[in-house]
Amino acid sequence: MKTAQEFRAGQVVSLDGQAWVILKAEFSKSGRSSAIVRMKLKNLISGSSQEPVFKADDKLEPIVLERKVVTYSYFADPLYVFMDEEYNQIDIEKENLGDTLNFITDGMTEQCEAVFYEGKAISVELPTTIVRTVAYTENAARGDTSGKVMKTAQLENGHELQVAAFIETGDLIEIDTRTGECKGRAKK
Repeated sequence: MKTAQEFRAGQVVSLDGQAWVILKAEFSKSGRSSAIVRMKLKNLISGSSQEPVFKADDKLEPIVLERKVVTYSYFADPLYVFMDEEYNQIDIEKENLGDTLNFITDGMTEQCEAVFYEGKAISVELPTTIVRTVAYTENAARGDTSGKVMKTAQLENGHELQVAAFIETGDLIEIDTRTGECKGRAKK
């Protein structure tokens, strides 16, 4: 058993005897109330979805799934196609990818892990850190050096995220795929 706050998107949990994949998990703590975790879940059997709220220390049972190393191949609407080491195609529906979709680009070379439940691919987990190119960002405002200054940057696939003020268009940046945050410039 694991606490609700330990679960991340892409993992599978057992609720009421059924398997649910976590599409999104948001932890929040406010003032006097206890910490909570809002989850967006999809039933692996029926395809139905729900958005329950758990206390951060609620116990949930994880389901251990089969995993296989894959690389991204191409997009065939509405499926994303990955290849395993034996060149077998693995199709995963767009809606099952969740936040992972923000970092999938054509020509990506990072190895991912496809997650299987009863022989069916249900999600893909990216490496913890990936490197992407900033396609566009505004110039930083001169003189604004108070605290941690952030600005919006757009990646090659159109996803936008907050980056430090010194990041420029064309820079390679490291991104933490668990949080979706920019860690800084990538080392060349």
